[in-house]
Amino acid sequence: MGRERRVTVRSGGPSVEAMYQFLLWLIPTLDKLPRSQKFLLGERLQRDALEVLDALITATFTRQRDAHLRAANLGLEKLRFGVRLAKDLRHLDLKAYEHAARSIDGVGRLVGAWWKTDRAAQQAALAAAAPAELENAHGAAA
Repeated sequence: MGRERRVTVRSGGPSVEAMYQFLLWLIPTLDKLPRSQKFLLGERLQRDALEVLDALITATFTRQRDAHLRAANLGLEKLRFGVRLAKDLRHLDLKAYEHAARSIDGVGRLVGAWWKTDRAAQQAALAAAAPAELENAHGAAA
């Protein structure tokens, strides 16, 4: 079990770290928004980004990751639209928008790979458990 725990922590590590690095860039960037948007759009983007980080951290330390990884994906989609809105309203320049879009995409790719790997491991565990359950059922019937 200890070995499995270490593998779990490492599997979520890259996405957690990438999201953390994005937040390190995002928070000071949002502080530069005009006052009229700092407390509306800026606060919303920051909250959404922190919720993604929370979901990824929670997924790292639980066996039931599916819902948390889905929440992270939904949060990333909200961030994509929020950052795009900030760019279209001209609160973010093209360079900042490009950095944000690439960062969000990178986190999304890591989360997607983690989700896919986790689902494959769950399916393999179910497939391995199925023959054992059949054996137990046959043994109990005899």
